[in-house]
Amino acid sequence: MMITCGRPSWSRTDRCSSAPTTTCSASPPRSDESTRLGIGTMKMPRTLLAGLLLAACIPAQDWPHWRGPNYDGSTEAKSLPTDFSRKKGVRWTADMPGPGACTPIVVGDRIFLSSVDKERGKLVAMCLNRKTGKTLWKHDAGSGFGGDATAGRRSNYASPSPTTDGERVIFFFGNGDLVAYSKDGKLLWRRNLQKDYGNFAFLWTFSASPTLWDGKIFLPILQRDAPLGRGRGRGRGGRDGGDERNERKPIDSFVLALDPKTGKTLYKQARASKAQAESRECYATMVPFINTDGRKEMLCVGGDVLTGHDPDTGKELWRWGTWNEGHRQRAWRLVPTAVAGSGVALVCAPKRAPVFAVKLGGSGEIGQEAGLAWQSEGRPNPVSSDVPTPAYADGNFYVLSDVRSALSKVGAKTGKVAWTVELPNDYRWRASPTYADGKVWFIDHNGLVLVVDANTGEIIKRTWMGESEDDDQIRSSVVVAHGNLFIRTNAKLFCIGE
Repeated sequence: MMITCGRPSWSRTDRCSSAPTTTCSASPPRSDESTRLGIGTMKMPRTLLAGLLLAACIPAQDWPHWRGPNYDGSTEAKSLPTDFSRKKGVRWTADMPGPGACTPIVVGDRIFLSSVDKERGKLVAMCLNRKTGKTLWKHDAGSGFGGDATAGRRSNYASPSPTTDGERVIFFFGNGDLVAYSKDGKLLWRRNLQKDYGNFAFLWTFSASPTLWDGKIFLPILQRDAPLGRGRGRGRGGRDGGDERNERKPIDSFVLALDPKTGKTLYKQARASKAQAESRECYATMVPFINTDGRKEMLCVGGDVLTGHDPDTGKELWRWGTWNEGHRQRAWRLVPTAVAGSGVALVCAPKRAPVFAVKLGGSGEIGQEAGLAWQSEGRPNPVSSDVPTPAYADGNFYVLSDVRSALSKVGAKTGKVAWTVELPNDYRWRASPTYADGKVWFIDHNGLVLVVDANTGEIIKRTWMGESEDDDQIRSSVVVAHGNLFIRTNAKLFCIGE
């Protein structure tokens, strides 16, 4: 089914989270959630099952990570407001010091986010009161403000989203600064990954978000294996400059795990790739997954492959790929994060290439065909996404295609497209979609918010939340928490609802 929409008239279920717990019933996850966790079709030891259920018991109303409580862009929130605008249905607004692609996270009565302070040329970490929007604390957290982080550019160092376990908040910036604060704003520790491991080798601004899960912080650094020429990019040999001695060292890609209490490295695991040039670059975030036998994994996509890693050691458990046959495409940097659901992980190949559903639960080198559940079809415009990360809920993926300007509902097990809604094709859709309350919520670069009925594909709300038609930097995803919507634009954070 195809639905079209004209130009508007201007006027994340696997709850494998380490977020804080409050009270929790002993009831098992709902059936679909069990399937995704891998605990719904087998008998398990009581201790293991209890551990998984404990991990599942996070406050359902919080949004503690970039892709929400389920790491897939979905939440079980109900009765959300749909009749709103910049002036209507707004509980409060808070001024932002500058643009930033960071998606706010919400835990309890606190909102955490990072931003560029365009007036002072700083990178800041912020905490707001969820009920009032009042700033509780704001700190200069980034040690640099390079040329690619100016307000006139569409990306900046404040692109990664923070993560929290409810006690401490971890902020990461594209210049390598990794900083931890207590929820009350006390500095706990800080370090810079470029100083520790050499300057990044990326053509674009690095923007992977940290993942805090199972008592560890995970960060993938998947980058080029050779320096960029001076004046190109933001990494080693780029406009950041850097130590000439570092530039002569081999450049490796790796997965990092750190202690959230101290910031110390627990392990640095090499992550090999046969990809070439820009195709080695990845801007995606690692996500957790629990296999059918209770095995915990961290999924890492990029460098033309998808891998699963032991969270305790970083050891690569399995590998699938590639979507880049013969690794011939040299400019296929990867942006969307892999999304797990219904026994598969969805990988969005770059540009207009298809999406691939990879079977989860394997070991070792998984064959290209043996490991593939399905891939999108329909040349020249298959279901695809170059930048936004899809959402998953109730057995379906919701794929927002920025290159095609379309949103599609796709069955996770079959790849069957239930519907596709064509979007205005003269706007950029780079923020990732959010699923909640039977609807899909997303925003474009200029601040146009669309709400789509997840059952029918009908656009039920279309409203502009941007400052002006000239806005072109909005990449923060719509957040759902505590019955409210949180919508970040270039200059404002809106809280929608009562």
